Parts: sequence; structure tokens; C-alpha cells
Amino acid sequence: MKKRQLSPARRQPERRTSGADLLALLVVGLTVALAACNITAPSDPTPEPAGTLTVRFLDVGQGDAILIRSPEGKTLLVDGGRSTTRMAEHMQKYSIDKIDLMVATHADADHIAGLVEAAKAKPTYFINNGLAGTTQTWDRLVTALKDAGSTFQKANNQVFNLGSARVSIIAPPAGMGGDQNENSVGVRVDFGKFHALMTGDAEKPETTAWLSQNRPEIEGPIQVYKSIHHGAANGDHQAWLTRVRPQNVVISVGSNTYGHPTQTALDLYAANGVNIYRTDELGTVTFTGKADGTYKVNTER
Repeated sequence: MKKRQLSPARRQPERRTSGADLLALLVVGLTVALAACNITAPSDPTPEPAGTLTVRFLDVGQGDAILIRSPEGKTLLVDGGRSTTRMAEHMQKYSIDKIDLMVATHADADHIAGLVEAAKAKPTYFINNGLAGTTQTWDRLVTALKDAGSTFQKANNQVFNLGSARVSIIAPPAGMGGDQNENSVGVRVDFGKFHALMTGDAEKPETTAWLSQNRPEIEGPIQVYKSIHHGAANGDHQAWLTRVRPQNVVISVGSNTYGHPTQTALDLYAANGVNIYRTDELGTVTFTGKADGTYKVNTER
């Protein structure tokens, strides 16, 4: 530690040390000792953020769309479903006139088509996995975002402040190849002790790689968790849920020919004591969480 150079002090007349002086010397001495040991004296804890964080799993049929709002009104949209019409209805219903952060977990149509409509809210930032889509839907989305003046960023474990909430982007692990599902972007939102986690259509190879990386963003308990790949059999698995420890899982799903959600996924959630909410049965599912970790759940059907 660099020492401060002191100039010589003038000799002062001797005087008696009073009780008050001794007390002051003791306080100074204690402060210096604590500083030397790199220890700080106890202080009041940082107050928890006020208000509530809203996490809405929008009913978009067979697809994903999660709208998150901070107490300050800052907005995050993760995916947008496959229907521009349904997204337009949600934007009007929930007064989405500005999106601060938009994330496309991957470029499949059931995740990005609705984002074309949501781009009218002029997202400040747009995050994706870096793998360009090969469809006209992807081209329309890119054009809409460029017209909106959005800043494009590839997922690289960025952290954003969404008002008093913290948004952590989980980049796909290296070596996943060119499959869109296995390069899904993960998103974790922290508001005090209230946590939400969404990982798109990530399949077992990707989640296993995240586990081997010991990524802190996947550490539970998580109050609100989105079922991987609409409840597909190759999505969630025991090792993953053991780390995530979700309390509630939302399966964003609609009429489909894939068999989503599979009985395999439903049995897995039940075996782990996780509360299950399905958008095909309950409509839009909304969690309102406080910074102390408490929350309420509302459904719209």
C-alpha cells in the first residue's frame, strides 16, 4: 500500500489528555485498524427496491412471449410468438408504447414473428444469439428494428439495469453448432430476492453445457421459470431442475401437433414439486413480485 508522505510537524506545547480526547483517540485507532485489515465498520443495509416487478407470460398460442415491467415502467420483451395480430392486441391491452430491451432467444418463427409488430415500440436494444434466421420473417424483423433505430447486440453475458431490476443475458455456450434451439439465449431477471429465468428452446446439450460452466445465473431458487421448449421431452431434465430449483413453471403453449407439453415434462415438474401454469388452459399468466421475494399469480381465463 502506497504510504502518504507527511511533512514535519511543528512541536506543540505539552497538554494533558482528557477523557474526551482518549475516547476520540480510541475511535480513530479502531478506524485505522479496521482499514488496515480491509474491514469496514457495520452500516445500514442497502434498502430493497420499492414497488413490484411484473412478469407476464402472454397468451400467444404455440410460442413464447414474455413481457416484463420494472416498478419504474421500464420494459423488457423476451420473444414475441408467431402472430403479429396477437402481439398487436397485447401491445394495446398492456399499453406497450416503448420497449427498452428486446431479446429474441433464437430465430424460430414461433418466437420472432410477433417481434415485428413489437418493433413499433422502438426497442432501445435488441439481443439475439448471433445466428441470423433464414426466413422472410427474420428479414422483416431486422428491417423493422433498423427502422426503429434499435442497437443490435449479440448475446455475450451482458447485464442491463431495467430500472431497479437487473437483467442478465446468458450467452449460448461455445460449440453448440448451428442449431437454433441449442443456441437459445437465456435471460435472468433479479428484483431483490425475486428471480425469474427463461431459456427459450434450449435443449439438453445446451443446458448441460451451462451446468458444466457453473453459470451463476442458473442458480436457484427461482420463483418464476419458463418451461424449456413448450414442455418438450428434450428440454428440462433432472440435473437442470436440481440446479435451477424452480417454484413455479409456466408452459407457453397452444394447439400443436408436437405433443407439447409432453407427459415426460409434466411428470418431471410434478416429481420436483413445481407448480404448473399453462397458457393454453389459463391464458396470460402474470406474476407480480416484490423485492422481499414474495409474489402473486393471476391468470386471465
